[in-house]
Amino acid sequence: ANWNMVFVGVEGAPNSHCGKNSQSSNSSRFLKKEKSQNKAAVRGMSSRIDYRPRYRPHSIHTTDSSEGPIISVEETPVIAEKPFLSISSEGKFTLNIPQLRTNVSGPSWQSKKTEEKEEDLVESVDFSKVYVTQPNDTADMINFQLALGLHIVLSPAIYSLEAPLKITHSRQVLLGLGMATLISANGNPCIIVADDLDGVRIAGVLLQAGPKSSPTLLQWGGGSYEGNSSNPGFLYDVFARVGGPDVNEVQAARMVEINSGHVIGDNLWLWRADHTVGGEVYGSKNPCETGMVVEGNDVTMYGLAVEHTLNDLTLWTGERGRCFFYQSEFPYDVDQSYGEKQFVSYRVGDDVKDHDAWALGVYHYFRDYPVNVTSGIHVPENLVERFRAPLSVFLNGQGSVDHVINGHGDRTFSPENQTAYYCS
Repeated sequence: ANWNMVFVGVEGAPNSHCGKNSQSSNSSRFLKKEKSQNKAAVRGMSSRIDYRPRYRPHSIHTTDSSEGPIISVEETPVIAEKPFLSISSEGKFTLNIPQLRTNVSGPSWQSKKTEEKEEDLVESVDFSKVYVTQPNDTADMINFQLALGLHIVLSPAIYSLEAPLKITHSRQVLLGLGMATLISANGNPCIIVADDLDGVRIAGVLLQAGPKSSPTLLQWGGGSYEGNSSNPGFLYDVFARVGGPDVNEVQAARMVEINSGHVIGDNLWLWRADHTVGGEVYGSKNPCETGMVVEGNDVTMYGLAVEHTLNDLTLWTGERGRCFFYQSEFPYDVDQSYGEKQFVSYRVGDDVKDHDAWALGVYHYFRDYPVNVTSGIHVPENLVERFRAPLSVFLNGQGSVDHVINGHGDRTFSPENQTAYYCS
């Protein structure tokens, strides 16, 4: 089932609506093909935008996912394609780093700006400036190359890291091939991005927890750098797991922590295992508190999935955050103490003044106990209207979620009351 269909910068996408069976008299006006931000706001992130409700706030309850809302955002506010490799007819390899684009629709190779030359859209880097790892490389060996300022291509392998890979140069690329897997072997992060760096790109890696508890598997910055809107950092196809392939228990407090400003994520999946090679997980084994923590300002996520962590799944305290599509599942193996502690899937800090989200989905399958959770999403009340079509879904099991966001939206608790959307 597809409960939250989202199109961002997609030419020919369907018009937005807040549910085919919505009772709101003007629900067809829902977002239309709204522009995500005006251009001044994208550049400076300071202009005020009119986010008033476009119709009377209301809920939709449906068991048919085809009846739910569709969100189409006409332009992608800020993006750069994922770095990639190419090989010439002479057998020469090149690392290609696509350039930043703002307020665009459609793929970069079909740019409407036909006067732009190819070299204006992609920076081509000779392989003399690239280090390709060997499967038996240690963290020290890779860090030596990173310290020289080289870009890193991780060849397909499982790397057991006794220390984090440290990115210390602006515009440095760490590109994994073949789902290169980085394991925390000593209670360390797998990757640390230093403060005061612009334009760093991390792509195509699987971060894996080890037996010693890690504070986080990826740490971006130390919290003092506001970032650079004209040269943001990027995470592409970054996945993390706490448990799964491990026979023995593993652990991490967090999976991804973003402390710097102007970082953009494109397709992240952060998973505390509900099953391993040994079978289903019970009793909060393979513990992880939170999947995604965002403390930096002006952070944007396109396609974020966080599942099964034991506290708030996502905690966002930075200003001017944006999330386009979010998929999450509450943990299967918790008891009612989880609900009593008021944990949610997606929490925006109480002091945050500015945050926007499109199609946040929170699913629940409380397998072991009848857990009641008050709300799937919690945000400052004045920001509720800036969350477009959030939803709650009962998958199976016991328990319930009372509201979609704060005190708004209907309860989900059975196959007959499976899906609830809140349109504001």
